[in-house]
Amino acid sequence: MRNVLTQAWQRGRGFVPTHGFAFGRPLVVLQSDDWGRVGLREDAWEEVQRFVPNLGERAYDCYSLETAEDLGALASLLGRHRDSTGRPACLQMNFILANVDFARVAADDFRNIHLVPLTHGLPEGWERPGLFEAYQEGIEGGLFSPSLHGTTHFCRPAVERALADPGERGLQIRGLWRAGVPYIHWRMPWIGFEYWDPEQEEEKRFLNPETQEQLIASAAEILSKLFSRRPRSACAPGYRANNDTQRAWFKSGVRVAQNGPSDQTLPHFDRNGILQLSRIIDFEPAIDPQLSIAACMATASECFARGFPAIISIHSINFHSAIKDFRTRTIELLDQFLAALESRFSDLLYVSDEDLYQLVDTGKLESQGPVVRVPVSRRIFAPGLAFRRGA
Repeated sequence: MRNVLTQAWQRGRGFVPTHGFAFGRPLVVLQSDDWGRVGLREDAWEEVQRFVPNLGERAYDCYSLETAEDLGALASLLGRHRDSTGRPACLQMNFILANVDFARVAADDFRNIHLVPLTHGLPEGWERPGLFEAYQEGIEGGLFSPSLHGTTHFCRPAVERALADPGERGLQIRGLWRAGVPYIHWRMPWIGFEYWDPEQEEEKRFLNPETQEQLIASAAEILSKLFSRRPRSACAPGYRANNDTQRAWFKSGVRVAQNGPSDQTLPHFDRNGILQLSRIIDFEPAIDPQLSIAACMATASECFARGFPAIISIHSINFHSAIKDFRTRTIELLDQFLAALESRFSDLLYVSDEDLYQLVDTGKLESQGPVVRVPVSRRIFAPGLAFRRGA
């Protein structure tokens, strides 16, 4: 099925896809960004306050880095929740594969950006005993599925300009890097996202194809070495991806692209042969004190009624506890949500991005237990098939 569809998209290059895929059973996908990315170090709070006013004003001021204990609590939760076939819930974990080598950058007088790939551990001053072992245990247990987010989350050309700036921006970012903190994005939006430089002219904001291909190939290689598997799914930092990004992903082995909630359409193949998925449910207790399980259930129910998979966005900050305990509330609410889904939908399936790709390709799941067949149908895109709550 996949080869026929890919050939069809190749014949229609430049046109918006007209077909998507609907599923005859309730499918739940958990997608999560920013794993492996360091933020505010616990011992740097006072120093960072010199450069960041009102620190703690928003949740992302307290973004730090997950601990082995955070991952243990998450794995325990996922392992407790089983679908109608006994498969556990699985979190699609999108990794940032390198962090700033703060000590080396400072020694170089901030003239160049040096990185520490996750295969070499964490930057100097960062301690997370057992973290990498916890990643691996969750992957081996079928609870985590590692995917590609990026090499860095920020746009390097944008940050290079700031590092050389003698003014306020330069003072702020150099001060943060001396404290072992890369950035706080909502306070510094000018750092952009890895493939996207916000202060360039609109048509030049995305990095050129060659640079994107180099960055993506580098990240894919680090992930392959770290987890002994090539990336099959990817999500661009800030959801900022263009056709050059997609082509580079495909060349590095990616076959599934994760998109934000702005374009909520049925899963479909793009012109590059990549299966495009759109997130529909924002499950972010760390930044949403009013998060409603009832509202999430209503959206999931509508997804299933219309053949959409319920693709849930839940960023890594929700499981952090090092600076502020976001983990406890998130685990409690996610436990309630998954239990409610399992109770209401007796034929529910927990699937990963790769599982969805397999379903579109073959109509069945063959991982983690007995083969499961799922009805998959092709539907022509129309305004009524683009998912909108209450539409």
